[in-house]
Amino acid sequence: MLPWQNGDVTAYQEFAPFYDAVNGEPAERSRQILDYIARFRPASTSVLELGCGTGAVLAGLGSGLALTGLDLSSEMLAYAKRRCPSARLYEADMTTFVQPEQFDVVLCVFDTLNHVTTLEGWLATFERVHAHLVVGGLFIFDVNTLGRLRHLGDSAPWVHHFDQHTLIMNVEFDGHCLAQWEIRIFEQLHERHFVLHHERITELGIPLERLKNALASDFELLMETDPEGKTPSDESSRAYFVFRRRA
Repeated sequence: MLPWQNGDVTAYQEFAPFYDAVNGEPAERSRQILDYIARFRPASTSVLELGCGTGAVLAGLGSGLALTGLDLSSEMLAYAKRRCPSARLYEADMTTFVQPEQFDVVLCVFDTLNHVTTLEGWLATFERVHAHLVVGGLFIFDVNTLGRLRHLGDSAPWVHHFDQHTLIMNVEFDGHCLAQWEIRIFEQLHERHFVLHHERITELGIPLERLKNALASDFELLMETDPEGKTPSDESSRAYFVFRRRA
């Protein structure tokens, strides 16, 4: 997925029109979320997604849940409104947002959390999630691991052609915890006429034990896995979590 960064909305003034074409439909992730809800809180009626982007994940959850999404980019939310007309959508920062209600489920998926670039921001997000979940509600999220960010930094730039346009993405890892994503999209307007959209976005990696310890006092860990179905480590490509809000 193209990265989303808390506090950086200028990138998505440029990238919102291309986001779904580059990333494709997240149908499998939506099915996975529905499976978690059926397993751990089957009576759920409401979902809030942090960093909902174009609304692709919310749209995949179907009509059986009351859907709410927030994102910092008004351009992304405009696409989400078209994809998910029944959802309530808000322009807000996920580290500071306030809603007048609580939800059965809060989502933060496709490494959205990594794009909050300070540990303090992660802790603030966890506090906001806790405040907006009912007791026993689910917090479902995933992160890019430190190993994944290191691997991306060691890899050659990724080139992807779509709809006559070209995406070139390169990641530089600082060796500690920060990765800089450099994203270029060459938009083809005519046969020999291209427009360049260019942005650099930061992603933060945190050791998984530190992440789980930060959640432990307010949340109960229900499930953790990597894409292969194993217990995730800092060398996994991604880590998926389901937590339950404690009383």
